[in-house]
Amino acid sequence: TRGQEKIDERRKIRQIHFPSDDMPDTSTAFGPDLDPALIRRRAERTAAAYPSNRFLAEETAQRLFERLDYLRIAPRRLLDVGGGHDLPALRARYPQAEAIAVDFAPARLAHLAPPSSWLARLVRRDPAKTLVADAHALPLATGSVDFLWSNLLLHWLSEPLLALKEWQRVLAVGGTVFFSTVGLDTLRELREALGPTAVHSFLDMHDVGDLLVAAGFSDPVMDMQMLTLRYRDPARLWQDLRASGATNARRDRRHTLTGKERWQRALAALEARREADGTIPITVELVFGHAWKEAPKTLPDGRAVIRLHRRP
Repeated sequence: TRGQEKIDERRKIRQIHFPSDDMPDTSTAFGPDLDPALIRRRAERTAAAYPSNRFLAEETAQRLFERLDYLRIAPRRLLDVGGGHDLPALRARYPQAEAIAVDFAPARLAHLAPPSSWLARLVRRDPAKTLVADAHALPLATGSVDFLWSNLLLHWLSEPLLALKEWQRVLAVGGTVFFSTVGLDTLRELREALGPTAVHSFLDMHDVGDLLVAAGFSDPVMDMQMLTLRYRDPARLWQDLRASGATNARRDRRHTLTGKERWQRALAALEARREADGTIPITVELVFGHAWKEAPKTLPDGRAVIRLHRRP
């Protein structure tokens, strides 16, 4: 049963185009200092129950697919980086494409395993391919993928710029990256109730666009939507976070149990936000982005690429 009573939507869509010629300043480190080993252990532990606790990922995927309606692409090979739970819908949309799912936690890919019975294998199409790999270092050839999809993964990566550069590498020229993540205001109520190190420090939408440009992508387009999850019982919020493996993985997090006094203060802070309908609002800022891989303008040694076109 979903803990939240309902999802409110406030459409604050800000669509911006980042010109590829304006290279951003990436001298400042982007991304939170997260513990990948802890994230992997939690992903493995919650993998079996995750399909029934991914309501936010399902909602976000629906919004991604709505945006995908505006793109006219026919990929020969597509990649779902981050669990592969959206792969069935992607395969239905692009039946001609070879489909590959990637996750660094093997248990998160178990749902894509071939069926065991001969009857199920007879009626089911060829199973999707799976790769257990880090999103920062994909075991795929350069330029071997036409479409890369990633739903709510980027904010779990400690080095998002490195990952985006890797995604740009495996994409073919003309290929598309299509992804979602969460933005600055996500879980701000928890951050204010428990302190700044109790919640991840998510990236601003504009910073994510800058990272795309720095990674070598062309003409990135970003937009965002604000959602409000409404809970009658704040304890159900923690249950939802734990069930989906989405609890705090910051290296600077508290490593001791939350004391009763601190827990009561946090509950009181959330209770103070309870509204007339009896629910406590929890903010989620969804960030959506897509971009393309253009032909390189320089060679690896720095020499410029000059293309000659025959006159008609």
